[in-house]
Formats: sequence, structure tokens, C-alpha cells
Amino acid sequence: MTGPWSVFFRNRAAAAALICLVVITAAALLASVLYPQSPWKMVGAPFLPPMTDGFLLGTDMLGRDIAAGLVHGARVSLLIGLISTCIALVIGIGIGAVAGYFGGLADDLLMRLTEIFQTIPSLIFAIVLVAIMGPSIQSIVLAISVVSWPPVARLVRAEFLSLRRREFVEASRVLGLPGWRIMFQDILPNAMAPVIVTATLMVATAILMESGLSFLGLGDPDMISWGYQIGAARTMLRTAWWMSFFPGIAIIVTVLCLNLLGEGLSDALNPNLNRRRK
Repeated sequence: MTGPWSVFFRNRAAAAALICLVVITAAALLASVLYPQSPWKMVGAPFLPPMTDGFLLGTDMLGRDIAAGLVHGARVSLLIGLISTCIALVIGIGIGAVAGYFGGLADDLLMRLTEIFQTIPSLIFAIVLVAIMGPSIQSIVLAISVVSWPPVARLVRAEFLSLRRREFVEASRVLGLPGWRIMFQDILPNAMAPVIVTATLMVATAILMESGLSFLGLGDPDMISWGYQIGAARTMLRTAWWMSFFPGIAIIVTVLCLNLLGEGLSDALNPNLNRRRK
């Protein structure tokens, strides 16, 4: 194996994180196969400890299977993280590309708009948006997308400012190619490496934000998630520690793996960085 992937897999932590994320994603996709019954269904006695009566991770205060909620919650958390990140990338790349390529008044206006969004604390802004629109998957995705795009816009703008005077861009202008084609076919592909790395960190942040919203009672009431499980168990920490422990571990492991994956991708896609490579 040669090229960026060989550099990526030299980073053992990143390779292990990728394998772990594949396992988590597979569990989320196969949730209905692993646990065909609804995670909301009461299937046992309340407060059963882990490894009791066939329940791997125990049951909660209503007798619901913690493991079933965990794998079904993985689907919700990962889905929200991925979709909200994709929407934020589209918004951020579009604004950053226009600002960086055209400069001048367009750059000033778009960057001032970006700074307005950056001055508002992300979690508080998301809470307000979800509270206004009502707790649902759609409102959570929209709220996380709205608060997540500014860093992408600034990153893409910086890359465009660096690349727009390169020889291959000037050659495209000489050939009379339209601006949109130069932006998205010539410049953007060369600016995607840091964006891809940032995207992995954005997914991790989105999962944390969704968990925070669900913990505060602003999650979709029809969908179980890791944040909801922790929030429902917050008053049971002393009597049933496993109710919040296992969802918390799931969030920690997923976010840590996404951060390690981003570090590995940074090594692979940015060869000029002075990182340790063994």
C-alpha cells in the first residue's frame, strides 16, 4: 500500500480508531437485526445490573434493555452528526469560496456575517433554535448545522486566498473559463485536504452537541439517543450507575476515535506537517 493511505496506517492510533468506527457504524446499521424489538419496549425487570437475566448491559428504571438503546441510539447520534456536518460543509464551503475567490466587498460582507455567528456561543444558540422550532430530528440537525459552518467558511476562505493566484488558476482565467468552474473544479479540490480533516472533528462536535441537547430534554421524543439515555439516568447515578455509564462510554469512544481519525487524515493529506511518522 502506497500513498496517503500508507501514511495513514502507519499511525496505529488512527488505524485502530478507524476500525472502531467501522464497528460502531456496523452496529448502528444492524441495530434492527441485533435488537429487532423497539428500544422503548419494557423487556425485563427494572434496574437489572449488567450480565443479569440475559441482559448484557442491564436494564433501566422502566425495564428497557440498555444495550438495545445503545445500538439504536448509535444510529441516531451518527446520523445527526453526519447530516448536520454535511449541511454545514455545504454552507461553509459556499460562503468561504465566494469570499476567498472574489475578495473585496463580498469578502468583507461574508466575513462580517461569519463573525456575527461566531460571537454567539454555539450550544446556547443551538438550544434557542431547537426550543423555537420544537424538539425533532430535523430541528436538531438544522440547529447544529447553523452553528457549525463558520469555522469551515474561514478555513475555505484562507485556502482560496492562498490558491487563487497560483499558475493553474491564472491559466484557467486566460482560457476564459467561468468563475464558478475555476472555483469548484480547479481551486476547491486542492483545498479539500484540511476541510476533510475538519469534517471529522465536526462530526465529533455534532455528536457531543446532540447529546447535550438530548440531555437537556431537547432531543426528539420519538427517537432514543445516547444523550437521552444519560439524561434519563442522571437521577439514578447512585442506584443504577450502568444506565449512564455505558452511553457515556459510547460517546467518549466515538468522539475520541473521530479525533484520532482526523489526526491520521491530517498526517496523510498534509505531508508538509512536521508530525511523528513511524
